[in-house]
Amino acid sequence: MIKTDIIIIGAGPCGLFTVFEAGLLKLKCHLIDSLPIPGGQCAEIYPKKPIYDIPGYPSILAGELVDNLMEQIEPFQPGFTLGETVDKVEKLEDGNFLVVTNRGKEHTAPVVAIAGGLGVFEPRKPPIGNIRDFEDKGIDYIVKDPEKFRDKKVVLSGGGDSALDWALFLADGGATEVSLVHRRSSFRGHPDSVDKVMQMAADGKINLITDAEVIGLNGGDHLEELIIRRKEKGEIKVTIDYWLPLFGLSPSLGPIADWGLNITKNSIEVDTFDYSTNVPGIYAIGDINTYPGKLKLILCGFHEATLMVQSAFKTVYPDKRLSFKYTTVMGGISGFEDK
Repeated sequence: MIKTDIIIIGAGPCGLFTVFEAGLLKLKCHLIDSLPIPGGQCAEIYPKKPIYDIPGYPSILAGELVDNLMEQIEPFQPGFTLGETVDKVEKLEDGNFLVVTNRGKEHTAPVVAIAGGLGVFEPRKPPIGNIRDFEDKGIDYIVKDPEKFRDKKVVLSGGGDSALDWALFLADGGATEVSLVHRRSSFRGHPDSVDKVMQMAADGKINLITDAEVIGLNGGDHLEELIIRRKEKGEIKVTIDYWLPLFGLSPSLGPIADWGLNITKNSIEVDTFDYSTNVPGIYAIGDINTYPGKLKLILCGFHEATLMVQSAFKTVYPDKRLSFKYTTVMGGISGFEDK
């Protein structure tokens, strides 16, 4: 059982910044995210996309923003449960919440902050009839442990940054053979990554198969073979150990929809006084909430997190009085005292 002051569901920028604001009030946090790394969409989907609405930065890459946030919260030593989704949130008799993931990991805290962005991300799966038969048996939609592919024959599909970056990494990271399949001849990823993939293909380190797509899967207890259809050169069969179809992730509320929260158009209704939900002790910040005048900006999520932890403090320490100070006072740490 993991015990903390605030359980943060979602480790995107808003969830990470919550750790900082909570840390200033001496509140401990533990973050849960379905993705294998912190940072949410900024880290997994578009790490090289420039962001323009972060104060003090005319422009900053999404991945760099995540790196900076991780450095900012390091002094507060948050905990992380990554690569797992929250299945259940239950209010206990002692007033705390029990939060259980899809792998059975249990967490408890008096406050839950939902910072899930657009919700749980589900992989976009190719329309192949027997694809479910090989999930976790040769098919992975997210790379959680690159060592898994060492000395293996790996085929990746996709044309974005994730497919390009992992193809480069695995080609240099110990895979026996790396192939990249893309339905077009041009890629939508970062130009630098595209250039590197093209160079590694020219050097024979990556087998590049463009204007093609995987249309069939063969195997027994484990995936053994892909059927790839090429537009002009016909079908081929490729013997492999792993296939990584990296076509991005689609958001959905997932289990959040069953937690008794007031929801409008796939967003959680909140009170703008402190971004609390209709369930006392549960808050929602960032893109996942809704209220009159809502703007889905990281900047706004940071503001919501700041006000939310002020209210959370009163739940965690009902007998303490918060003495808020500017972050330039006392080394940036706010204080509290007995009533």
